Amino acid sequence: MSTGRALWRRVPPWAVDGGLVVLAVLDAWINLYGEGSPLVWACVALGSTALFLRRRFPLAVFLFTLPMTLFMDVAVAPITALYTLAASTRNRPMLAGCALLSAGVDTLVWPLSDTFDGDRTWTLVQFVYTLATAVAPVLFGQLVQARHDVARQLVEVEEAREHERALHAQTVLARERAQLAREMHDVVSHQVSLIAVQAGAMQVAAKDLDAREAARTIRSLSTNTLDELRHMVTLLRASGGRETALTPQPTLADLQQLIANSGIETTLTGELPAGISTTAQRTVYRTVQEALTNVRKHAPGARAEVRLWHDAHHFGVTVTNSTPTRPSVALPSAHHGLIGLKERAELLGGFLTAESTPQGGYKVELRAPARSD
Repeated sequence: MSTGRALWRRVPPWAVDGGLVVLAVLDAWINLYGEGSPLVWACVALGSTALFLRRRFPLAVFLFTLPMTLFMDVAVAPITALYTLAASTRNRPMLAGCALLSAGVDTLVWPLSDTFDGDRTWTLVQFVYTLATAVAPVLFGQLVQARHDVARQLVEVEEAREHERALHAQTVLARERAQLAREMHDVVSHQVSLIAVQAGAMQVAAKDLDAREAARTIRSLSTNTLDELRHMVTLLRASGGRETALTPQPTLADLQQLIANSGIETTLTGELPAGISTTAQRTVYRTVQEALTNVRKHAPGARAEVRLWHDAHHFGVTVTNSTPTRPSVALPSAHHGLIGLKERAELLGGFLTAESTPQGGYKVELRAPARSD
């Protein structure tokens, strides 16, 4: 059944209307037995060809079929016109009037004086019969219209359910993010706070100047880590929308503070072009942050230089460090930091390079096209 419906939907409307016109003409020809006056055939031509316009002007097409109904007992044209009108309008009083009009015209005999010469009872019976015949396509058209309404309502219900499922998924995601935020706060913040407390105690108790400076650096970095952790927890707890805009993101204005808190002897030179996007500023900041972190981990005692630069086509930042003055402690690393920086650079349309220098140091450079700003 579904296959037949699919095949029927593939038939173009003009082909359906053309077939109905042919059936209407054939119906009239059978009733006239190939005879009839030019006036009758003109009414047949008018009522039959009007079916081509039944989708655009259903009421006018119904009126055009009435003259041919007056001259002969035809069914295809008036029934098709009534069905199309009933399927395209919700004006039920008008449909009732059209059914009565169709039954009345079909009951009449041309010339009109012959209609009332015979038995009036038979005329009334014929009127009732033709009225029932006219009501059938009207009811069927209204049924098809109701079916279309139900199908449209089912589509709206499905869209509402899909929207409800999306809202439920967002609610579940927000709940999971809140749970993750709580776990991160309970586990990570406790450990980092313990590190900060221990570093503060070491700073007070240490007699060696270098040990005291190292303890101060550890305490400062732990405090900054707790601040960033709070920002991250706020972001995770936000369910989306405007609340996420309240979470501060680093920009070039925070670069001086980052260098001051790095615990590394660092010089900052150069500048970036005016009007650089916040995304690019955040990428430059994270590049400097990761580069200085690597200097602190892998090149203890080394000096660093952060150089901001730009030309007509590109802008970027170059972080170079000297050779370490103390041996480094082996720490676990999966190089995820540099991988993340390369992905940030690619989002700007640029690239990131990280390589050793001939002097035994290390250089990290971000280069991005100026058109990405």
